[in-house]
Amino acid sequence: MYIIAGLGNPGKQYAQTRHNVGFDTIDILADKYNISVDTKKHKALCGKGMIEGQKVVLAKPQTFMNLSGESVRELVDFYKIDPEEELIVIYDDISLEPGQLRIRPKGSAGGHNGIKNIIAHLGTQVFKRVKVGVGEKPKGYDLADYVLSRFPKDERVLMEEAFERAGEAAVCMMNDTMEHAMNQFNKKTEK
Repeated sequence: MYIIAGLGNPGKQYAQTRHNVGFDTIDILADKYNISVDTKKHKALCGKGMIEGQKVVLAKPQTFMNLSGESVRELVDFYKIDPEEELIVIYDDISLEPGQLRIRPKGSAGGHNGIKNIIAHLGTQVFKRVKVGVGEKPKGYDLADYVLSRFPKDERVLMEEAFERAGEAAVCMMNDTMEHAMNQFNKKTEK
């Protein structure tokens, strides 16, 4: 069984912001594979189902970004999965251009507070990640204001395609090797 956790902040005021690309990707996976992500447990909105022969739990932690580890830890413990093998976390990355993906099998938090909290709660940096590029913050911008802002209309179209690809990357990571997923999805996409 796999847990695919998309990070974000709960509440309408945060919907479709840069910080919520994980939630947006989970929504696309849920629609595509007919999984209802509407059960409240483990400090998350969860949905159980099958994706290409794999049992999965899709999760959108409701703890707010900086406490994402609380929910992820509860999910890992409840479903008794190995986080190093069966957890995939999808989240925003400001060091990547909007719409670019970066697949990683492990790594540091890179300044991302949600990931920092997950690492603290799991006690390991080894878990699969799908980073979705949201672009660098403009000079003079406050980082929090930037990641909580929405994409301009032209970028939103690009991001919708990125969420689609991020979902495909997560499925690839479950059904194939990490190397294959990285080779397929870490390429720069044409704008």
